[in-house]
Amino acid sequence: MSSLTNIEKMKLEKLFEMGSGYVLDFSNRTIQEFILSSTKADIWSDKYAYGSGSKANRLRAFWEKEPDNLVGKLLPEMLEYWKTQKLINNVTIQQNEQALFDECQNIVNRLLGKKIQIDLGEMVTEDQFIKREFEGVSLDKLGLDGVITDILNQRLDEIRKCLNSKASLAVIFLCGSTLEGILLGVASNKAREFNESKVNPKNKEGKVLKFPEWSLANFIDVTHSLGLLGEDVKKFSHALRDFRNYIHPYQQVASKFTPDEHTAKICWQVLQAAIFQLSEKSNNP
Repeated sequence: MSSLTNIEKMKLEKLFEMGSGYVLDFSNRTIQEFILSSTKADIWSDKYAYGSGSKANRLRAFWEKEPDNLVGKLLPEMLEYWKTQKLINNVTIQQNEQALFDECQNIVNRLLGKKIQIDLGEMVTEDQFIKREFEGVSLDKLGLDGVITDILNQRLDEIRKCLNSKASLAVIFLCGSTLEGILLGVASNKAREFNESKVNPKNKEGKVLKFPEWSLANFIDVTHSLGLLGEDVKKFSHALRDFRNYIHPYQQVASKFTPDEHTAKICWQVLQAAIFQLSEKSNNP
């Protein structure tokens, strides 16, 4: 079986649009031919039958059953297919899509034994990210509304209790919602800067959406664009954001997502890192 982590699978599934059982624009026939040509494996064989037997589920089974070298052989071709389809259809690759594509390329590099380089110019793996220590992390330094700060601190205490109890799924959901609450608070304090960001979300008429209409992804991207979050925390924050989809049990079943202590620790570390960076930068002029 491959060594793909839950976070890595999340990134690949997002890029390949696997949420509804499909894989990009592949038909049953074309995905069979594509994978057969790349790996000599017949994705439509009983070996890869899983769940509903959809294209997405069969690809998940392939990731689960095959070794790193074979999965690492298929993925670059799928990434190239994704990029080629954008080119053929004259579709502009958005900034967030390119960032996700780069993350998926890093996954391929890891599977094939290559080093992973992120934009900061330093080597950062999941294990290294988990081991980072952040001293003096406190919500009080963010200057948020006192009532909200109290609620958020209660959530941080709850997360610590869940970590100690190995309640991994609860940790993931709490970390995601707490991060969103923090970023909304920071955005409210810096409304002009957030509304003037070049990457803020807009409606069809080109008007900036009100903060309650922003997604967690919007808050992450704009906060990063303003220099309040580093590139590493931005990337891991998007992984945390995607995990929140699994609050729906059927989505969790479809994606074969099994939260473990490692995943929970990454989510907790993302939250601590975000608080640390925001407290260092958000109050600066």
